[in-house]
Amino acid sequence: MSTALLSIEEMSISYGPAKALFDVSIGVSEGQVLAILGPNGAGKSSLAKAVAGEVFPTQGRIFFGGKDVTKLSAHQMSRAGVAYLPEGSGVFRELSVVDNLRMFLRRGCSRKACGEHIERVFELFPELAAHKHQRGGTLSGGEQQMLSLAPALVQPPKLIIVDEPSLGLAPLLIDRVFETLEIARNEGVTIVLIEQYVHRALAFATQCAILQRGQLRWSGPTSGAHEEIMTHYFGITEEMAG
Repeated sequence: MSTALLSIEEMSISYGPAKALFDVSIGVSEGQVLAILGPNGAGKSSLAKAVAGEVFPTQGRIFFGGKDVTKLSAHQMSRAGVAYLPEGSGVFRELSVVDNLRMFLRRGCSRKACGEHIERVFELFPELAAHKHQRGGTLSGGEQQMLSLAPALVQPPKLIIVDEPSLGLAPLLIDRVFETLEIARNEGVTIVLIEQYVHRALAFATQCAILQRGQLRWSGPTSGAHEEIMTHYFGITEEMAG
């Protein structure tokens, strides 16, 4: 994993006596998309939170850009170029769309640059421009997801970790969210995607990792993932399917 932008080595995570991950090792190269798949309770969100600095591993190490970042905080990981979009929109419900964007944009952004970035968001997402003074909590689910993703497109990070971006959305809104992620991918941003719609995730990603009960069951190119997903995600063996 020495050439990976993100490398996780033998990482375990515990919450008190409960262990969420067991000795997971995986990596993703710059510009690639890694889909993390698995049933509920597999440890997917715990992995995402550890990479984002939201929780610290109980053992193992995390490398980002060749540097050991295992003990860096969420704020430090953000400054290093990691954008974490947790499950749910993460929108400030009582703030307007414009004020949400100001909050999302990184510190150190000048007033002029911040204004330019916001205008760029409105060019990319006219849906948001039409509601720029509306409170974030009153937007539709799809609009809230766009609002969360938008700053990462105008100030591209090195890595985006996005957890269940399509959760609770109608199919047309899911399409719009994936179009947004595709913009980031085409800009060369590396993406770690946790997604409930397996086939959609595989069509978008280049690499896949399957977690089950906190353990890494399989990882590799998405082109070779179908049989492994049937076994480890759905619990269907070749004999059962046949």
